[in-house]
Amino acid sequence: MPRPTHLSLALMLATFAAAPAALAQAYPTKPVTIVVGYPAGGSTDLTGRTLGDALAKQLGVPVVIENLGGAGGAIGAQKVASAAPDGYTLLVGANNELAISKLVTKTTRYDLKDFTPIGLIASQPMVLVASPTAGVKNLDEFLAKVKAAPGKFSYGSSGIGTALHLAGEMVKERAGLFMTHIPYRGVAPLTTDLVGGNLEFGVFVLSSGLPHIKGGKVVALGTTETRRSPQTPDIPALGEHAQLKGIDIGSWFVLMGPAKLPEPVVTRLKTALVESLKSPDFRSKMEASGSTVAAADVAIGPFLQSEVAKYRKIVQFAKIEQ
Repeated sequence: MPRPTHLSLALMLATFAAAPAALAQAYPTKPVTIVVGYPAGGSTDLTGRTLGDALAKQLGVPVVIENLGGAGGAIGAQKVASAAPDGYTLLVGANNELAISKLVTKTTRYDLKDFTPIGLIASQPMVLVASPTAGVKNLDEFLAKVKAAPGKFSYGSSGIGTALHLAGEMVKERAGLFMTHIPYRGVAPLTTDLVGGNLEFGVFVLSSGLPHIKGGKVVALGTTETRRSPQTPDIPALGEHAQLKGIDIGSWFVLMGPAKLPEPVVTRLKTALVESLKSPDFRSKMEASGSTVAAADVAIGPFLQSEVAKYRKIVQFAKIEQ
């Protein structure tokens, strides 16, 4: 067998060097699917659809949203973790399925290592609210009332082990409160019991709670990040209160692909995401929903790891396990 000449070796090396660039230039050649692990209408779905429209313009192909609800987003996340690493099946995911599920549910079969992080999309705080019948109008009154009767009052969330549940547990831990957690199967029944006076307190994602706050159906006590939300500057941040210092827990949304996505595809998607985040149309739609668009330079890997560490401490405090 003849040995390769210097010329043939050079051609071979040039071919290998050009392959990633060619892949990046070729991708995508068909529609891209974004999986959302929740039914249509929620905050993650809204984020996925808004981003999908923006990405379609950047990538030049249709972006299809597939709602695959169940298990707090874990069913959708599992589908993407198991998908072919070609860039055509992506996930718009949130805290529950990406940072919390593995900590609280033994049956969760995937981990962060099963995904390729592409970037942070947006975040929004949660909001602690009171039923109008609870008789409290602000944080001072809330803390005084709950401390005066340990175990008498309850708060609700959209389910055990959700970010809303953990936000409530963080409030309890910081202020030394004893309240019972009532898990609901979604925001609708939680709202019904709050408005009807069957539940004293609850935690919403801001975008879900805002219509009820504006309508006077519930009383906003505080948002859950370190600073007030630009969308609700009149609602104090919980961390402003001396007894709740350090509370910083929000609902965030990220774009992920399966593990082992080719680097050129990752680069193409990251570029498209950054351009989408800059889009005035995208920004206005996200801000109208109560979200703050992420900065383009967030180091997504370290961010996710720090969030898992934060939730692990809360889970241990609350002794949550399913």
